[in-house]
Amino acid sequence: MDPRTTALIVVDVQHGFINRHSQGVVPAIVRLLEGWRAADAPVVLTRFHNPPGSPYETITGWTKLRSEQEQALVDDLVPFIGTAAAVLDKAQASVFTPEGAQLLRDSGWTDLALCGIDTDACVYDSATDAYQAGYRPWIVVDACASTGGRQYHDAALLLAARNIGAGQLVTSDTILAQIGGSQGAHT
Repeated sequence: MDPRTTALIVVDVQHGFINRHSQGVVPAIVRLLEGWRAADAPVVLTRFHNPPGSPYETITGWTKLRSEQEQALVDDLVPFIGTAAAVLDKAQASVFTPEGAQLLRDSGWTDLALCGIDTDACVYDSATDAYQAGYRPWIVVDACASTGGRQYHDAALLLAARNIGAGQLVTSDTILAQIGGSQGAHT
């Protein structure tokens, strides 16, 4: 895996998505960020926002992720904002917004390592969109969580194994060794 062409996509690790099911994943994500920084490899941080009138509101009645506090990245990620290749704001699950797709095309990355919250929504949707767009997606299974609980996380990984390939599901240790950033902090 080439650190010049493999971007770490940290999906929606925001205050509004942190709960008892997801909070434990933050140290693993910080470890990945430290490893990516050590390898001088690109990082993209995403932030979801839920505007009034969105399908999340009109179809499912979900009105969270509207305030600045909910939309803010968790405090542990703030030190990585300045060195990120991009911070992508999005009003949909996938990172493949028009701006996100353009960023990925222009950057020349071939592989996308995905981690974050929710495994069963934004991470999964981004991975399948990446696959369909011709990128090689990697879901870092121990650096993802679902606010709905373990059963949703596991269900998404089961679907991902079927739809993008079981070999695309990796652990932090495996991908850090491949990217050459295993110097990242170990928790």
